[in-house]
Amino acid sequence: MTEEPQDPFVVHRSLLFTVAYEMLGSAADAEDVVQESWLRWSAVDRARVSDARAYLVRIVTRQSLNRLRTLSRRREDYVGEWLPEPLLTSPDVAEDVELAESVSIAMLTVLETLGPAERAVFVLREVFDLPYEEIAAAVGKSTAAVRQIARRARDHVAARRPRMRVERAERQAVVDRFLAALRTGRLQELMEVMAPDVVMITDGGGVVAAAPAPLHGADLVAGILAGAHAKVTALEMTALLLNGEPAGRVDFDGEPSTVSVTVENGLITRIYVVRNPGKLTRLDAPSELTR
Repeated sequence: MTEEPQDPFVVHRSLLFTVAYEMLGSAADAEDVVQESWLRWSAVDRARVSDARAYLVRIVTRQSLNRLRTLSRRREDYVGEWLPEPLLTSPDVAEDVELAESVSIAMLTVLETLGPAERAVFVLREVFDLPYEEIAAAVGKSTAAVRQIARRARDHVAARRPRMRVERAERQAVVDRFLAALRTGRLQELMEVMAPDVVMITDGGGVVAAAPAPLHGADLVAGILAGAHAKVTALEMTALLLNGEPAGRVDFDGEPSTVSVTVENGLITRIYVVRNPGKLTRLDAPSELTR
């Protein structure tokens, strides 16, 4: 007795979630898009679909573009700095260097500076290596237009992404040093792990305390972190993999935060702190991300 083949949607669900998450920077919105895409897929005559994977990616891309337009209006009213929703990830995501880089908090933050069409084209081309013809069908533009958008988006991202690729072991060592310095709260130890021009961005969503704008410079950032340490009575720290990269979870008096960093030349150049509780719901079990 032969087994019934799995529905292509089930087979590719992790891929579809990854596409939506990279386009939206929000796991909750990505899940909504995947669910909406399932409803559309369930109404499709499968016999007329020659390439189920491409068809499903096209549905998810179109739903993500619709959602992006709604999100852009919502984020205009967001209180303070907006950062992507961090995801706990398994070691296999970290081992896929290109995937880990593409879903990193740093990269997703850069992707936020692209327009919806540019973001969709960049993600589908640079991350998932889809042919231009498939991308054109997904975003509703000509192949020639998609090539131009891809070039423009690539240049935009290249000018804003970290200048060098850092080995995972080096990044882990720097993160460990940073978490150790946070644990002691000593100003000098904190400053020693940061670049002089470090930038810290904190997302509290108007729900918990957070800096309303990016903080610049090791003196200021280290001073604020040391000051926060002095005010808490209970501090818990856990090293983990977030979005495919070494990071940390820090609980200040029971309030959770995630800390992700960008590393260059052995020093931290950017710190991303997510404190908004609505964005910290996926830290107990790894999310499945795949290309």
